[in-house]
Amino acid sequence: MDDDGARLRFLGATDTVTGSRYLVEHGNRRILIDCGLFQGYKVLRERNRRPFPVSPDSIDAVVLTHAHLDHTGYVPALVREGFRGPVFATHGTAELCTLLLPDSGHLQEEEAETALRRQSSRHASPRPLYTAEDAVHSLDQFRPCDFDQPVDLGAGLRATFRRAGHILGAAQVHLEAGGHSAHFTGDLGRDDDPLMYPPAPLERCDVLVTESTYGDRAHPPEDAERELGDVVSRVVRRGGVVLIASFAVGRAETLMLHLSRLSRRHRIPDVPIYLNSPMAVDATAMYQRHREEHRITDAEFREMYRLPTMVRTVDDSKLLNLRGGPMVIISASGMLTGGRVLHHLEAYADDPRNCIVLSGYQAGGTRGAALRDGARSLRVYGRDVAVRAEVVSLESLSAHADADAIIRWMAHAETPPRMTYVTHGELNASDALRRRIRHELGWPARVPEYLETVRLDEPQGPHRPTAAPAMEDGRRGAH
Repeated sequence: MDDDGARLRFLGATDTVTGSRYLVEHGNRRILIDCGLFQGYKVLRERNRRPFPVSPDSIDAVVLTHAHLDHTGYVPALVREGFRGPVFATHGTAELCTLLLPDSGHLQEEEAETALRRQSSRHASPRPLYTAEDAVHSLDQFRPCDFDQPVDLGAGLRATFRRAGHILGAAQVHLEAGGHSAHFTGDLGRDDDPLMYPPAPLERCDVLVTESTYGDRAHPPEDAERELGDVVSRVVRRGGVVLIASFAVGRAETLMLHLSRLSRRHRIPDVPIYLNSPMAVDATAMYQRHREEHRITDAEFREMYRLPTMVRTVDDSKLLNLRGGPMVIISASGMLTGGRVLHHLEAYADDPRNCIVLSGYQAGGTRGAALRDGARSLRVYGRDVAVRAEVVSLESLSAHADADAIIRWMAHAETPPRMTYVTHGELNASDALRRRIRHELGWPARVPEYLETVRLDEPQGPHRPTAAPAMEDGRRGAH
C-alpha cells in the first residue's frame, strides 16, 4: 500500500470455504480482516487448535465482514490468547455476534460433555476450543460501526463498510492506506435475494480479495419458493416430517418468508411449523430492528414471524422428537455440524416418510455434504444414524452470489484491480472463478496458498519471506 512494504497474509480461506482470516501489515500496525473458524474436514478443524500464526497480542484491530462463524468464530479464542484491541463490525454484525459467539461456545462445551459421557472422543478429557463465558468476555471489545463511514485504524489506515447483502449487517470491507486500497468482498449476497438488498457496487481498488463459494457453478434456475412448497406438500401428504437444516441467521428468515408466502397463497397444507433454534428466534428481533437492510413490506415482516411456533426450551425441543408428523421443523445448524437439528436427525432420519432438507451450501467434510452426496448413515455423537428419509438439497435457497453474479459484479468496476486474489472456496471453485476472471474480464487473478504473504504495493506475484509464516512469533520487531 505504501513504500514501507505493506503486506497481506492469507491465514485462512485459501484451500477451503471456511476459516476466513486475512492479516494486513502496514508500518507497525497489524489489522486482521475476519477471524473465522475452520470447519468441515478434520484436517481443517485441527487448525483451530494450533497456535495462531502470529501472536494475538501483536494484532492491533480486527475488522469483521459479517457474523457467520466461518468469519467470526475464532474471535473468543483470539481474545483469550491475548488480543486486546477493538473488533470493528457493522451494528447488525455486532448484534448478531452477541448470539452466535456465546452459542458457539455453548455448543462446544455441550459437545465436549457429550463426547466425555459417551466416551466417543479419542481424548480422555475432551475440551471445547472456548467456552460461552470466553465468548461473552470477547464481546466487550466490539465497536459497532455505520455503513459507508470510514473507521480510523491508526497509522494512516482506515476501513469502510459497504453493503454486501447476504445476511443482516454483512459488509464488504474497503481498506485504504498511503493512497492505495484493498477491497475484501466478505460473502456477497444475491441480486435476487427475496429478503436482502443486493451488494454495493465494486469501487476502485488496487487489490481485490474475493470469495468463491459458488465459483464453479450457477444457481439452479428453479424457483426456490416453488421447490420448497413442492417438498412440504409431498411430505405432509404422506404424514411425514420435513426437517429443514438451516443456518440460524439469515437462512431461517428466508425460509420463514417463503413458507409464509406459500401459506398465504394456499400452496402448502395447513401444517404445524416450528422454528427450533433459540439463536434464530432471538435473531428475529434484530432483523426487525434493522428494517433498512430489507426489501420486504411491514405486513410481510409481521406475517413471516407469526407463522412458526418459536421453540426455545430444551424440553419443548425434545417433545418435537416425540410428536411425529406431519409437521415442518426448521432447526440449526445448516450443515448438520451441531445443535438441536442433530437430535431431530436421530429421531426422524430412519423413517422413509420423512424428508431432510439441506437449505444451502454444504462444506466438504460436514455431515450435510455427506448427506448431499448420498450417505445413508451419519455419525452423530459417536453413534451411527441410519438415513432412510428422503434427502433434498435446495441450492436455489443459497444466499451467496453464484459465479455468474460475481463476474457481473466485477465487470461493472470502473477500473480493474492490479490483482484479484480468489479465496473462500473449495479448490475447484476458486480455480474455476480465477479462470473466468482472467479469460472473461482480462484481469490478473490468483488463488493464494495457505499462509502465503503478498506485497500489496506489488501484487503481481507472491512475496516469499525468509521465515515461514507459521513459525514467526509475530511480536513487535520480530518481522
